[in-house]
Amino acid sequence: MAETVDDLSIEYSEGDQLLVKQLDKEVLTKGAWSTIMYRYQDWDKRKEEYGKEKYSIRRYQKRNGEYTLKSKFNISSADQAKVIIETLQKWIKSEGSNGEKG
Repeated sequence: MAETVDDLSIEYSEGDQLLVKQLDKEVLTKGAWSTIMYRYQDWDKRKEEYGKEKYSIRRYQKRNGEYTLKSKFNISSADQAKVIIETLQKWIKSEGSNGEKG
């Protein structure tokens, strides 16, 4: 397992085949509990090519000097990502200066 947030990755291989290809990564929070958002593609064995982009938000806990995956939420499509973005923007816009809806 990784010792630093920079070492964490979503990439996964079996043999010589990269089954999950990481395209990008954004560290949302650092510390004993770290949250990272990944952009990635899965290998489609049938088509022998990478599929559409997907996104994942993962939460890691650092214990004994190493990060361990504790939870994840996969966003399966760009359409789902757009709905999440729109909802968050609506919620943030509706907050008053003290965090209450207004």
